[in-house]
Amino acid sequence: MEILSYVWQYIVEVFGLAIAYVFAAIFLFLVLRQFHSKKITAALMIVFIGVSIAFYIPNGTPNALAYPASLRSYGPGEKPDLPYENVFKFFTNFNKFERIENIARDPNDVPQEIVYNEKGMIEVHLTTTEVIAEVAPGVTINYWTFDNTVPGPFIRGRVGDTVHLTITNDASSLHPHNVDFHAVTGPGGGAAATIVGPGETKEMTFKLLNPGLFIYHCAFGNPGLHMTHGMYGLILVEPEGGLPPVDKEFYIVQGEFYTEGALGRQGLQLFDTQAYLDGKPQYVIFNGKTGALMNNMEAEVGDTVRMFVGNGGVNLISSFHVIGEIFDRVYREGDLVTTPAEGLQTTLVPAGGSVMVEFKLEYPGNFVLVDHALARVDRGAWGVLKVTGEADPTIYNGDIQTGGGH
Repeated sequence: MEILSYVWQYIVEVFGLAIAYVFAAIFLFLVLRQFHSKKITAALMIVFIGVSIAFYIPNGTPNALAYPASLRSYGPGEKPDLPYENVFKFFTNFNKFERIENIARDPNDVPQEIVYNEKGMIEVHLTTTEVIAEVAPGVTINYWTFDNTVPGPFIRGRVGDTVHLTITNDASSLHPHNVDFHAVTGPGGGAAATIVGPGETKEMTFKLLNPGLFIYHCAFGNPGLHMTHGMYGLILVEPEGGLPPVDKEFYIVQGEFYTEGALGRQGLQLFDTQAYLDGKPQYVIFNGKTGALMNNMEAEVGDTVRMFVGNGGVNLISSFHVIGEIFDRVYREGDLVTTPAEGLQTTLVPAGGSVMVEFKLEYPGNFVLVDHALARVDRGAWGVLKVTGEADPTIYNGDIQTGGGH
């Protein structure tokens, strides 16, 4: 039933205009026959066809067997369209795609130590996959991932370390993939050396030359197309001596998903290329899906919290804010070299960028994380940090109620 719904949606989206024209022409012909004049009927039909062509040509004519048929792109890579060949492969392989119960990466999944192999290198293994999962309750999409989660695994190293990367593209994938680490110096940030077709594996090594918190993402073909399907994550390069200890670390990455169906429309959704090009996502979320950070972030009064926050984009700048808290230290744009800003309420996270924030918890309660471009909260960009412990009435003293928005 799921695949039938998807096929019908695809037919309507791709051929809807042509079908509408055909039926309009038939209807017009039947109406014109009432004039009992072949000349008038023929003349008006010619006018109808002429107007239709005049409308269609300026909107672009098909230049490839792909949807949208008239899409133009002036970027250096592939167009973000959907070739019909890939559509056919998707339908014929639909039942082979793995169904992931929960696509969201646990925000607590942050390695506390840097692990080296016997050669003194950091081993990183990434598997690229194409799967089906929910972006919202009852709303499913075709995700492309690193290791079956969004974001991919958090990678931790230190300046001067060498990383040995092994990347495998699962045999069930329909597309080639690769990985561009913003922490890597060299062609494509590693993307040029890691292109893997379905079933292929490649290896490479790279040295971490600059400390910071960096995005990594797939950059094959049309990089934005791969990223907005979920292919991004964070790599931390600690400065010499490492980072100061804290009590809790959390891993959060904002992303955007573009669906043909309106916000909340049930069923398997098509990717909306035009919305992607216009920068108008239906879903703006943390860690891959709506509700991903609702019940899994906990700390205690007195703890110092560190949040590694990324923005997989691909279009929007995030205004990251924790309601009811103030950031003690903000390492803007992942900069771990210069002195951090202090006492900030909200910080910007650029598309393809990051920020590291630290703050001490001084009062218990539920503290809501948001992109403070608040319409995006309705699209899914929020989470909750639950803080337990003793309340200090000198800091906050009032009748706490729920249902007030946040």
